[in-house]
Amino acid sequence: MATVSLANLRKTFGKVTAVDDLSVDIADGEFFVILGHRGAGKTTTLKSGAGLEDVVDGSVHIGGVDMTLVEPYHRNVAMAFESYALYPQKTVSENLASPLKSGRTGKYTEAQRTERINQVTTTLGINHLLKRFPRELSNGQRQRVALGRVLVRPADIYLLDEPLSHLDAKLRAAMRAELKQLSAMSKTTTIYVTHDYQEALALGDRIAVLREGRLVQIGTPEEIWRRPADTFVARSLGQPEINILDGVVDDGRIRLGDGSLDVPIPAGAPCDRGDRVRVGLRPCDIHVGSGAGSANLAGTVMLAERLGRNVELTVKAGDEQVIVLASGREGVEEGSDITMTIADSDVHVFTAGDGDTARLGATDKTMEAAQ
Repeated sequence: MATVSLANLRKTFGKVTAVDDLSVDIADGEFFVILGHRGAGKTTTLKSGAGLEDVVDGSVHIGGVDMTLVEPYHRNVAMAFESYALYPQKTVSENLASPLKSGRTGKYTEAQRTERINQVTTTLGINHLLKRFPRELSNGQRQRVALGRVLVRPADIYLLDEPLSHLDAKLRAAMRAELKQLSAMSKTTTIYVTHDYQEALALGDRIAVLREGRLVQIGTPEEIWRRPADTFVARSLGQPEINILDGVVDDGRIRLGDGSLDVPIPAGAPCDRGDRVRVGLRPCDIHVGSGAGSANLAGTVMLAERLGRNVELTVKAGDEQVIVLASGREGVEEGSDITMTIADSDVHVFTAGDGDTARLGATDKTMEAAQ
C-alpha cells in the first residue's frame, strides 16, 4: 500500500495536450476513480503514473518517493490494460503465474502461487478456465484473466484501465461488487479509469471528473452527485441525462422557459432578482403527482418509453421539454396531462452562459478541489 501524489502533470502528443496541469493526492488504500469521456486523458494519466508515458512537466510521488524519472518496473505498480495484454502462447494458469515468477515481485513457492491464483480466479469466476489459452476465451473471459493477472500480484498500487468495458451488463454489475470486495480485502491503493458513471459511483471512495485533460471536480460519489461543479459534471452522471433549463430569478423563485414554470432558489445559491441562471433537474428526482417540495410543474406527456420497471416520459411543460423517469406502476400514457414535483434539495442551479457553466452557491471543499 502507498499514497500517490500527481503534481502539475502535463503531457502532450505533438500539438495536442492530453493532460493539462493535473494535480491530485490519493490516500493510502483509497479506491480512486477517474471518470471522463473518450479522449479526456484518463489512460494517459494512468500511464503517466505507471511510468509508461514521459510527462512534459510535473511529478509523480508514490509512497512519498519521487518516481517521476524512475523506470516502470521499479515503481511496484500493477496495471490492467483495456486491450488485455495476455501471452497468447501461455495458458490462463501460466498467464496468472507469470507476475509471481518475476524477481521484482519476490520469491513465491509453488504452493503460494497456487493459493493466490485460486483466491483470485474463484472471485473472478474463471477458475474453470485455467488450462485454456487466450484464443479459446471470449472477450469477457480474456478481460477477467487480464484483471486477475494484476490482482494476483502484490503491489503498492493497482492501475486499472477500464477493466470491465468488454463485459455484458449483467456480468459488469456482478464484477463491480466483486472488485469492491477485492479492494477491501487487499487494502491496496487503486486508481481506476472509466467512462461509465455507474462504475464510478459504485466503486469510488472518491471520483475525479476529467475533461479535455483537466480536472473539473474531485469528491465523494455523494458530493459529485449532489453538488456537481458545473453542467458538464451534472451531465456526466445519470441516465437519462439531467434536464438543463434556462431561467431568470424573480421574487425568490426561478422562472423557467416562458415563465410558466418556476422552482425555488436552493439554499446558499447567491442569486439576485434579474439574474439569468441555468437549472438542473435530474429525471429520477422528478415525481409524477404530489410530493415533497415547493417545485411544482405541469405538462403533457408527449412520449412514454418503457425501460424495464420504469418509464421514461418526455413531457411538454410550457415551452420546455422535460425528461422524467417514472415508475411503471403509475400508468401514465401519452397525451396525459400530469403534475410533477421535485424536492427543493434536488434543484441544481448553475451560472448562465453558453457551454458548461459553474455551480452557484458552492463553498464547500468539493468545489475548492474542482480546479
